[in-house]
Amino acid sequence: MEDELKNIKPDNVLDCVGLACPMPIHKTSVVMKGMESGQVLEVQADDDGIEKDMPAWCKVTGNEYLGLTREDGEYRVYVRKK
Repeated sequence: MEDELKNIKPDNVLDCVGLACPMPIHKTSVVMKGMESGQVLEVQADDDGIEKDMPAWCKVTGNEYLGLTREDGEYRVYVRKK
């Protein structure tokens, strides 16, 4: 699955490195409001909480959680706007 995620070309990238919960989710929510249905957002973060928080947020909001990759302590999370 990680290989598939590396081939995703996001429509927007949100840098949340250095921000702790709940800021990555809050900022994701704000950015997603300005995106069109079907577009993909890549969220970059280093807060471990994003592993559980982003799938939960997607479930609540109806957006599609595509998955995440982790490299050198930094996450790249992919979400498709519904």
